[in-house]
This record gives sequence, C-alpha cells and structure tokens, in this order.
Amino acid sequence: MHRESTPPPAPLKLGAHMSIAGGYDRAVRAAHAVGFETVQLFTKNNNQWKGAPITDAHVAAFRAALDETGVVDPVSHASYLINLASPDEALWAKSIDAMVVEVERCARLGIADLVVHPGAHTGSGEDAGLRRVAEALDVVAARTAGLPVTIDLETTAGQGTCLGHRFEHLGAILSLVADSSRLGVCVDTCHVFAAGYSMADRAMYDETLDELDRVVGLGRIRVWHLNDSVKAQGSRVDRHAGIGLGMIGLEAFHLLVDDPRFRGLPMILETPKGVQDGEDLDARNRRVLLGRPTS
Repeated sequence: MHRESTPPPAPLKLGAHMSIAGGYDRAVRAAHAVGFETVQLFTKNNNQWKGAPITDAHVAAFRAALDETGVVDPVSHASYLINLASPDEALWAKSIDAMVVEVERCARLGIADLVVHPGAHTGSGEDAGLRRVAEALDVVAARTAGLPVTIDLETTAGQGTCLGHRFEHLGAILSLVADSSRLGVCVDTCHVFAAGYSMADRAMYDETLDELDRVVGLGRIRVWHLNDSVKAQGSRVDRHAGIGLGMIGLEAFHLLVDDPRFRGLPMILETPKGVQDGEDLDARNRRVLLGRPTS
C-alpha cells in the first residue's frame, strides 16, 4: 500500500543585518561566515537621502556572493529618514521619492523584500497619518509598477507619534491602499513587546499571534526581526538587546523558531554587534536561538 510521506519542514532561515561597507557582497559573506542562511542590508547609507548608483559590477558581485555561499532571500531595510505619514508636504513628497529609489535599488540587486517603518504622524493624528501612509504607498506602487519588490510594513514600538505599534494600524493601511498585493508585514519581536504584546509563554504567544492573524493575517508576514528588548513590556521604547539578555524571555524565541507556520521566512537579528568572551555576538545569538531542537 502506498503511503504519502510527510513533507520535511521548510528550512530555518536565520540571518542578521550586516554592513555593506566594502560592497554588498561583503554583507552576504559576513552572514555566511557566521552560519546564517539569509541576510538583511541597506542598499545605501540609511542616514542619507541619496546614494551612489548601483553599478553592474556591484550587482554581479552581490549575486555571485549569494550563489557561492548559498545565502538566500536577502532583505533590505529602507532609510530611517523616510516618513510616509508626514503631514508636511515637502517631507512627504521627499519620502515618496526616496521610497521609489529604495524599491528600484532592491529590484536592481534582485532583493524581493523591502522593510519600512510606516512613519510618524507628528501631531496630525493616527487616522490622518494612516491615510497619508496609504496614499504614499499608492503613489510608490504606481511609480514602480512591474518591479518584483514587496514593501513590508514593520511593527513598531510606538515611540512618540510613530504608527505601527498596534496591529490595527497595519490592518488599516492594508485596507486603505488601492492594491495591497505588493505589501507584506515585518514583525519585530522587540517592537511588539515594547508596544504591549507578549509572547512569553505558549498562551500569550498564541493570543498575540491569533490577534495578528485576525487583524492582519499571518499570510501577510514575510519577514521576522528577532530582537530581545532592553525595556519593559508596554514601555513603547525601542531598545534592542541580545537574545535572552532582555525582558522578553527565551521561551518566546523558541516558540517562534519552532513554529512551522513561519519556517522558510527570513528571521533577521538586529541585535548589538561586537565580541563577548571571545565569541562574535551574532554567532552567540544564533547559538542561543538554536539552543534546543526545532520541530
């Protein structure tokens, strides 16, 4: 009798944000050297509006590094200067222009996912800010039609007037845009914890993920940011810590890494860099995440 075998679980794709100093390929090779399967990078200086053109040589070196190392599904993060929720016309227009460039640069390098913070309303109010973000994304989508890049709205801690600290904010943007097919979501564990959600044990994990599914849809998630939090739950302060060195608790990360629903998605560390007790901190965080067998 023929029995259908259970398909093997999708491979885990852990990575970290790596510097592009010296070339995009350097970020790929740095991730591979730690043992990561994926990587996140900026395609330009994240604190400047403009970036140097991406040459054919840059593209060739980047793609060759991916091929040679086996690193897959690279992710880019948009500039922190961009504010798609701004009520200021000049900054809003400049942010749209910058997002178009970010999408174009990702497409040039063959990067399929671009993470961006929704933005800050700076006093105009949440509803006005969310409408502003949606309108901006519609413009970006029209100006980059045909480019195979998904813009992933990131959950935020909610500092100041930043939008995205409630799942409802992301759900609202997805419902307000003309076409949400080119939008995804990036969930940051530090940010959701600082925003007030918890995944500390199985019950809290299930509750938070059920709410995210109800409001946004788990199928919208394309990237995870795995970061512990220096500050307490609900503090609305964005301060990343190494895995297990903050206030979230290791159980949350083990539950997430073990969750078959998110296998195959890039899981990116944005934790502090450096060396401690002779061990690279990215390697340490990877080791802690893999500290018990995954299902």
